[in-house]
Amino acid sequence: MSDEDAVVNAEFRRRYGVGFVVKLMRNNSHEVALDLPMSFDGAVRHVAAILAGVGVAPQSGGGESAPGRRTIRVVTGGGHLRMNPVLVTVVLTSESETTRVVVRGTAKEGLIKQRAGEKTAEMIAGLLRVERR
Repeated sequence: MSDEDAVVNAEFRRRYGVGFVVKLMRNNSHEVALDLPMSFDGAVRHVAAILAGVGVAPQSGGGESAPGRRTIRVVTGGGHLRMNPVLVTVVLTSESETTRVVVRGTAKEGLIKQRAGEKTAEMIAGLLRVERR
């Protein structure tokens, strides 16, 4: 089981108290890549501010950093009535004059496919986009 899977499973169990069923459910994951026209430090502040407004840090596996690379994670709601926990992972990488951002959304899919991971990743990427000035 991946770290991402463990975080989503734990959040699902925390919210609904169901442990055995969550292991049988498939993940819906989706990635969106974009370049932000700002410095690495500015992009980290921008992403952290946006993510703080849409979710909370997971109880485990919050993020990591290295020189020129940073990972930020939050758990938010997706799907019908935003009840499905979605793990959003944003990886920022410093490039010459821009910052490369990869947004990944992962959620559990039940019998009714809601594509919560995909829709949430697209929504977060839309919030992060900045026009070049």
